[in-house]
Amino acid sequence: MTPRLDAVAIVTADMAASLAFYRLLGLDVPAGADTAPHVEATLPGGLRVLWDTEETVRSFDPDWTRPEGGGDRVGLAFRCDGPAEVDAVYEALVAAGHRGHLKPWDAVWGQRYAVVLDPDGCGVSLFADAA
Repeated sequence: MTPRLDAVAIVTADMAASLAFYRLLGLDVPAGADTAPHVEATLPGGLRVLWDTEETVRSFDPDWTRPEGGGDRVGLAFRCDGPAEVDAVYEALVAAGHRGHLKPWDAVWGQRYAVVLDPDGCGVSLFADAA
């Protein structure tokens, strides 16, 4: 048997805020899940995104503490259809009250790239192949 990546997990301080952010990025998060302690969304290819509240994690790992400093532990990256969509999605997320981290730019590796912080401060990359 070979292990295979099945899910990406996010521990959140505010479930409703986190789910709202990822809904803006197109994830099909179950309606009415904003107050649940655990939420799952399955992506078209079968990979799942899981959310747990900090309280839920502490229920089985009492010594768990929110990571402080040292940068992101896990990075999520969303492919956009083109450079203009990177700009538009970045602007839509910032307009919705989320913090921009790196405004869209043309990266030396040939992509349009931007980074927005989710409600828990995790960097979420937006990218597309350069025009």
